[in-house]
Amino acid sequence: ITMTKPAKSGKFLKASVKYPEDKSTRLSKELKAYSISIITTIKELLKLNPLFKEELQIFLGHSDFTEPGKLADFAVALTTASREELQEVLETYNLQGRIDKALILLKKELDLSRLQNSINQKIEATISKTQREFFLREQLKTIKKELGLEKEDKTVDIEKFESRLKKRDVPEDVMSVINEEMEKLSMLEVQSAEYAVCRNYLDWLTIVPWGMMSEEALDLDHAEKVLDEDHYGLKDIKERILEFISVGKLAGGVKANIIGLMGPPGVGKTSIGKSIARALNRQFYRFSVGGMRDEAEIKGHRRTYIGAMPGKLVQALKFTQTMNPVIMLDEVDKIGNSYQGDPASALLEVLDPEQNKDFLDHYLDVRCDLSNVLFIVTANVIDAIPEPLKDRMEILRLSGYILEEKLAIAENYLIPRNRKSMGLKASEITFTKTAIKDIINGYAREAGVRNLENYIKKILRKVALKIVREREKTGDKKKGSEKKTEDKKTKAKPEKYVITQENLKDYLGKPIFTSDRFYDRTPIGVTMGLAWTSMGGATLYIEAIRVDSEKTDMKLTGQAGDVMKESAQIAWTFLHSNVDKYAKGKKFFEKSQVHLHIPEGATPKDGPSAGITMVTSLLSLLRNQPVAADLGMTGELTLTGKVLPIGGVKEKFIAGKRSGLKTLIFPKDNQRDYDELPKHIKAGMKVHFVSEYSEVFDVAFPKK
Repeated sequence: ITMTKPAKSGKFLKASVKYPEDKSTRLSKELKAYSISIITTIKELLKLNPLFKEELQIFLGHSDFTEPGKLADFAVALTTASREELQEVLETYNLQGRIDKALILLKKELDLSRLQNSINQKIEATISKTQREFFLREQLKTIKKELGLEKEDKTVDIEKFESRLKKRDVPEDVMSVINEEMEKLSMLEVQSAEYAVCRNYLDWLTIVPWGMMSEEALDLDHAEKVLDEDHYGLKDIKERILEFISVGKLAGGVKANIIGLMGPPGVGKTSIGKSIARALNRQFYRFSVGGMRDEAEIKGHRRTYIGAMPGKLVQALKFTQTMNPVIMLDEVDKIGNSYQGDPASALLEVLDPEQNKDFLDHYLDVRCDLSNVLFIVTANVIDAIPEPLKDRMEILRLSGYILEEKLAIAENYLIPRNRKSMGLKASEITFTKTAIKDIINGYAREAGVRNLENYIKKILRKVALKIVREREKTGDKKKGSEKKTEDKKTKAKPEKYVITQENLKDYLGKPIFTSDRFYDRTPIGVTMGLAWTSMGGATLYIEAIRVDSEKTDMKLTGQAGDVMKESAQIAWTFLHSNVDKYAKGKKFFEKSQVHLHIPEGATPKDGPSAGITMVTSLLSLLRNQPVAADLGMTGELTLTGKVLPIGGVKEKFIAGKRSGLKTLIFPKDNQRDYDELPKHIKAGMKVHFVSEYSEVFDVAFPKK
């Protein structure tokens, strides 16, 4: 521009300017070609972006395309070029250069519009497809409703609930609640949150098998056959179950009962429950309460909570679809409690035949009759069960198995069952009796047979690996992979693997256990006692030794509990007051410290049954005379020398027999427990029943 008049002074600077005229008023061929190219590009741009139409109409109303300068300025104005690029075009005075730069910016804008248009088309295609599908689905739903082929969600739900109720004999009070909820559901909108809550509640109310019962099989022969098929031994348990069925047959149906199965792990408590259900032809449901801390797990959550649902008992009824299933509460001795409630207290109502006919689940909030349910409770330690809970059940004890019983269980149950599950045949692998005995004594020394089964599985897996490798080497593929051909050669007879005492180490490694006995012949001051734990029976040594000391006293080590410490103190006092009777001519540990120790110090020990064993060890030390060979004993001692009864007679007896003892001492009052033991367990053992310590003394220190 050219300033024609000077600027005037004042608040603002003012000046008159004159735009220079472009001398190239006539279009050259080159400028004409540029102009046509710009116009063509603008047309393409208009196709991609209709927003430019309005700007083009304004330009056409005030401009002439024959003026290339104005055309270039308009073209640049259509672009979204940066401020610097626009300024560069503006400052280019040369018409040829300006129109060239304008065309470049216009071409860039065209490429950008094409890319934008491509992206928009993809997005619109996706959206259109979704909208189209939604529209078609809605149309299809409407058409089906018009033709009566489909119903509304609400109608479907209501018809489903009504269909369930036709198959059930619902109590009147429950039916009134269901009708009220159905009416409420019919008035709610399907999309509302309250509809989902109401529908879920009705779903649970109608899924409970009101009035539906399994037809019981009260057949003694069938029940006995089932129990013998599933378990070896357990005569007392089987007899009690048969009595239970007999009463049910005479009474016209098995009444509700709560059976408590107590015993160490692996003796078959859970499987006994399954067998009872099978013998009675009832449905079986098991859930563990071990570690349970919330009573809502038993009685359900209130419906006010999000995600609320009924307790385990209502879930059991839903799963079994019968009101008289067998429900097993496993590991009840390990139940817990917390600020959320005490599940053991919640079970009091469940396990009381007088109350469980009106069981109230917090979620259902209607009375539910559990009086026809047969409850089976299992535990390892009876003392850990709360007394009110224990009072509601009939306790049946499952003790551990002796060697002969484990051998029979392995041969008749464990080996055939696991051999079949692993695809092996009896012609491919066998176990010798000596090998099974070595597994029991050297690897799986326990009250039950769980570890025994694990070791049998381990051997079978190793044999299976050998067989498969051998087949792969010879190219023999088993079963489905074999193709029959006319010229098929006769297969060689497969190698049979025999597990013997000699090759057992090749499968299981070195034995874990050697012997329960530390001594072949107990030395002076050592006596073998008999103990009982949650894992079954065990032997327990009591060792006594004396050292010189200024003061006469006794020290006890070996992680003894409070009750055992008191037993040691009673033994010490009893012997002190009767030293002349049992050790005539001996002074009572004068200027000596006596150290009593119970080996395996890492294992906590407690209980009163080691009383007579402790006195015997102290007497052996005082008399300088060893206790009779192959002798084990158990019994609580009083200060006056009375021997009181103890628990776990069968477990302790089995532990003594397993350890190779020949003579056992039990309290007189435990003779009835001994009399109930099977003959094959009692065989080969001599038992003395005592009521006074003097009788123990006569057996432990026989006269020469």
